[in-house]
Amino acid sequence: QVQLVESGGGLVQPGGSLRLSCVASSLTFSIYYMAWFRQAPGKEREFVGGITWNSGTTYLPDSVKGRFTISRDSAKNTLYLQMNSLKPEDTAVYYCAATGKIIANIYRVENYDALGQGTQVTVSS
Repeated sequence: QVQLVESGGGLVQPGGSLRLSCVASSLTFSIYYMAWFRQAPGKEREFVGGITWNSGTTYLPDSVKGRFTISRDSAKNTLYLQMNSLKPEDTAVYYCAATGKIIANIYRVENYDALGQGTQVTVSS
């Protein structure tokens, strides 16, 4: 199995930036794909973006494309989410997820092998 620990959340003003990190710890787990999800109060968990670990190919939905960037440092087993031009509607708990295999639907968090505990992002003036 793999343990995922997110960090970097906090309070930021609208228009500001934050960078989230997610460290994956495992002696045996081989990462195939990692993703970020978020969940706002009273809303369903939402896919924010993902990355194929070996190739570095990223995918972000239109809702965050142009404002958010996903990257990874393979040597550090760390996933990043750079968030710019933040809006109040970006307020949510952000989670990272990992899978060691090809999955049919990257949008469903249930398809991943591991999920972090989450980090709170609050965008407010």
